[in-house]
Amino acid sequence: MKCPQCGHGEDRVIDSRPAREGSAIRRRRECTECQTRFTTYEYIEGTQITVVKSDGGREVYSRAKLSDGLKRALIKRNHSDAAVLELIERIERRMQAAAVNSGDVRSRELGLLVLNELRAFDEVAYIRFASVYRQFQTLEEFLKELKAFD
Repeated sequence: MKCPQCGHGEDRVIDSRPAREGSAIRRRRECTECQTRFTTYEYIEGTQITVVKSDGGREVYSRAKLSDGLKRALIKRNHSDAAVLELIERIERRMQAAAVNSGDVRSRELGLLVLNELRAFDEVAYIRFASVYRQFQTLEEFLKELKAFD
C-alpha cells in the first residue's frame, strides 16, 4: 500500500476491525518512512455483475457510474459522504442478491432498486433521479410523480 503522503510502499497495520456491517475490514496503517497514518478498507470481491440494457447491450457494472448519478441527484442535499456510501452499499447488496444466479441484472431492475432506496433516503433526490430515469418531458409528469409520492 502506497503512503498517500510520501508515496513510500511500506507501512504497518496499527489496527484492524470489521466495517460496513461485516462486509469490509477497516485497517489503520502507518507509513514506515514518514509516519503518516491513513485508513484503508478491504472488501470481498463479489461476482462481477453485468448490466443488461433495454436494447440488449451489456456492460460491466460500474460503482463510479452509480455514484455519479446519485451525487447529481443529491447535490446540495446535505448528506455526509458516509451516508451516501452506505446508500451505495445497500444498493449493491440488493443488486448482488438479484444477480446471484446469472451475474446479470437488468438496467430497469437496477433503476427501480435505486429509486426505491432513494425514496426512503431523500425525497427531493428521489424526484430528481426519477425525472432523469423516467425521462419526464412535461410538468404534468412531474406533478403525477409528486402526487404518487404521498
